[in-house]
Amino acid sequence: MRIAKALEEAAAQRLDGLLITPGPDLAYFTGLRPPITERLTLLVLRVGHDPYLIVPELEKPHDLAMEVRTWQDGDDPYQLTQGRFAISDSAWALQVLNLQRKNPGLELIPMTDVLPMLRAVKDAGEIALLAAAGAAADAAFEQIRTVRFAGRTEREVARDLARFLVDNGHSQVDFTIVGSGPNGADPHHEIGDRIIRDGDMVVLDFGGLKDGYGSDMTRTVHVGAPTSEEQEVHDIVRAAQQVGFDAVREGVECQEIDRVARQIIEDAGFGEFFIHRTGHGIGLEVHEPPYLVRGETSPLVPGMCFSIEPGIYLPGRFGVRIEDIVTVTADGGRRLNNSDRSLRTVV
Repeated sequence: MRIAKALEEAAAQRLDGLLITPGPDLAYFTGLRPPITERLTLLVLRVGHDPYLIVPELEKPHDLAMEVRTWQDGDDPYQLTQGRFAISDSAWALQVLNLQRKNPGLELIPMTDVLPMLRAVKDAGEIALLAAAGAAADAAFEQIRTVRFAGRTEREVARDLARFLVDNGHSQVDFTIVGSGPNGADPHHEIGDRIIRDGDMVVLDFGGLKDGYGSDMTRTVHVGAPTSEEQEVHDIVRAAQQVGFDAVREGVECQEIDRVARQIIEDAGFGEFFIHRTGHGIGLEVHEPPYLVRGETSPLVPGMCFSIEPGIYLPGRFGVRIEDIVTVTADGGRRLNNSDRSLRTVV
């Protein structure tokens, strides 16, 4: 079903087919997750033809419901085909260049240039897996709120957070951002040895993979009681996140979610301090289409799953971000993260 739909979309884009390399695309179409090495593994999907997999003999799958063409070290697996093909974004340059050199009539185009929404609409099974990953992230957040922050380094708190994700079923932790005090004004702060202090605002952004599908959530906590200014900034971000969520409905352009959330922050006088897009898709990868950003006119479709994560970042002082994963339904939006979004205090 997925292959047939992809080939239908490829034909509509006047492509001769798709070349799928190891990574999320190959897992999506076949369930296979082979090692990514210099040896060529390639799923070839040609419009009007049966699919086949090119794979090293030593990695041959034995239960794949399609033709498998194996090759051995010393063979040349790159003599392939001609035509206009989209290729996975994750393809290694080594393999792309060899394909182009050995097949002069082969035109290769990045997958997201022509089929950006190939994996964007999730089926019920995928949404269930994303919901389970979101619930696991929620549970990790509830646990991290119980540990001590003050007097410990960002690295130590991040280590606890990663452990809680694993304890709740994550097989892979991709990131644990702990941005304390002025470090919270850096949206993608690299954790370090800064000692968290009483009075710090702390941005916690964390996620990874559970059963192959991603989690990604952000909450901002405060060590001790916040000031009125800190509470105000958090309230603005929370309002922006809520307005973005309320705007989710079938047919709305992706950029509209960014526009309405950003407007709340701009109207409050903090527009220059919201320095990134409002959201990104999630699935087999933590970042994938669709992107909620100005200029993205693709309409929302039931089954799309993405983050809504506005933020305000005051350089040298503190930052605030609130992020949930949301899926589009026939009736609007459904949050896949349900932890309290208020400004929680920690010790």
